[in-house]
Amino acid sequence: MSGLKKLQLIVLIIVGGIIGLLAPVVSQAAVNNDIGFNVAPKIPKNQIDKKKTFFDLAMKSGQTETLQTRIYNLTAQDIRVKSVVNTAWTGSSGAINYVNAAKKYDPSLRYKMGDLSKVQGPEVVTVPAKGSKLVTVKVKIPQTDFNGNILGGWYFERVDHKVTGNVKGAGNITNKYAYVVGMSYTMGQLPNPDLKLGKVAAGLSNYHHGVIANLRNPTAIIVPNLKMNTTISNRDGGKTVLHMKKDNVQMAPNTVFSYPMLYGKTKLVAGHYRLHMVVKNTDRTWVFDRNFTVTKAQANKYNADSVDNSGISIWLLIGLGALGMLILILLILLIIYLIRRRRRDAAEAED
Repeated sequence: MSGLKKLQLIVLIIVGGIIGLLAPVVSQAAVNNDIGFNVAPKIPKNQIDKKKTFFDLAMKSGQTETLQTRIYNLTAQDIRVKSVVNTAWTGSSGAINYVNAAKKYDPSLRYKMGDLSKVQGPEVVTVPAKGSKLVTVKVKIPQTDFNGNILGGWYFERVDHKVTGNVKGAGNITNKYAYVVGMSYTMGQLPNPDLKLGKVAAGLSNYHHGVIANLRNPTAIIVPNLKMNTTISNRDGGKTVLHMKKDNVQMAPNTVFSYPMLYGKTKLVAGHYRLHMVVKNTDRTWVFDRNFTVTKAQANKYNADSVDNSGISIWLLIGLGALGMLILILLILLIIYLIRRRRRDAAEAED
């Protein structure tokens, strides 16, 4: 793995009380000011909770607003910082993601934070040495009857700086440092939370095979602190194939949690299955049942493509090892033979 660079994104979250992001994640490099900058949002008058250090704003239909954050350069040289507004979504780990854009959004999402809130001026700004730079976002809410919460994050990343180090067995490591300032717009009356079960099917998650269940939050409100208890059984006999539990799932408004139930070293087998899922928090319990089928073609494809099933037999590895040892012994014998022959030829030449 020599020369391989692994990207580590060290995100220092300053969203304060947003669900699932209650504390910053700080690397040792950041503690030592290797990050080189910090940010401070200017909280406006329509802040709902004045104690929070992210934008927790009460908004109205047709409202426009200017939001500002100051970037402070802690170094003795100019730095370049990129900022962009992202729409929050629920990642496959069951946590709310504010850092980047989702590949796909749930059809229930009416308004994206990234569409309503636009960074003014260039995406990348230069912050002078030991100085600061004020960056601005223009917010424009359309005329709407929308009720609920619109959630996202204002992402700041230093783009002219790489901190590298060596970790045994990992090659070179490149660290990227960033801040996210949370953005939450509340309009009208918040709806009651609800969950729906979407597609359930065999698939791959990060190159690991299993069954993926799409748990949907079609409501414009965070659904927090979920506990999930899921069983997959074979409909041809009722045998339990997989039992999974997951706690502390946080679902962003109007998003899908693609829950990967991974099989590990167990291969997918074609057949007819039943999923039974219980999802609950302190406020409510949801129960879902869904029949689904794994075809032979799906099982073969996902088993073959999975990193958990390399397709290399242990006996093949043993055979290759034995062959390698045999070749090594033959090479040693050949070298001994050549050395002795050379000595014999040299002795005959002297005679």
